[in-house]
Amino acid sequence: MQGMARRALSSDRMVPGIEIAPGLFLTEAIVDWGCPTPLIDTTFARWDEPVAHSRLLHFDTETTGLAGGTGTRAWMIGAADWLADGHFRLRQLTTTTMGAETAMLRTFAQWLQPDTVLVSYNGKCYDSPLLKTRFRLARLPDPLSGLGHLDLLHPVRRHWKGVWENCRLATAERELLGVVREDDLPGSEAPAAWLSYLRGGSALNLRRVLAHNSQDLKSLAGVLLHLASLPR
Repeated sequence: MQGMARRALSSDRMVPGIEIAPGLFLTEAIVDWGCPTPLIDTTFARWDEPVAHSRLLHFDTETTGLAGGTGTRAWMIGAADWLADGHFRLRQLTTTTMGAETAMLRTFAQWLQPDTVLVSYNGKCYDSPLLKTRFRLARLPDPLSGLGHLDLLHPVRRHWKGVWENCRLATAERELLGVVREDDLPGSEAPAAWLSYLRGGSALNLRRVLAHNSQDLKSLAGVLLHLASLPR
């Protein structure tokens, strides 16, 4: 019976999206999220000039671990931006094989422009350096160097450290946006979800990681707009 249960579990291999390269799936959704002004006030980040909302690219990675370094790889990249009509576009790249990473990196690079401003939560210390390492190991040009980067963790800490229990994104989204996640897969379980899938396991938790990543992107945008609305 145990063997039958394992086979039934591994029969669920459905990964959302379109396979745009061998082992690489793209999901895309356009939603109403936030009401950005044409120019975003960035004094909260101690920048002198506002930034057009169309230049912002919110991004977040899911990886094989939190240690970083050459042994850690990104297996999912989520990115979101506001379109000209004010709608919010969510795009996610998910690899289902080890060999799909290079195609994922190439695709993500195509979403970046010379004037793109990245928006992240702790991305300056984690996501961006990790991706730069992966681009280097794949012998691809690094498209992140030279781009502006709004890391929201730092202004959130300046405003609310010591006021909240911590300054994690989950806390910021709850306190500032009223977001309470249900059936959320903790980010710490994302590596196991992907590795289990690679070994033939169920795609259920992989889909839960996609949902978690999508909410992270929406929360990034919401926290950004909240910070931009604070009195100078």
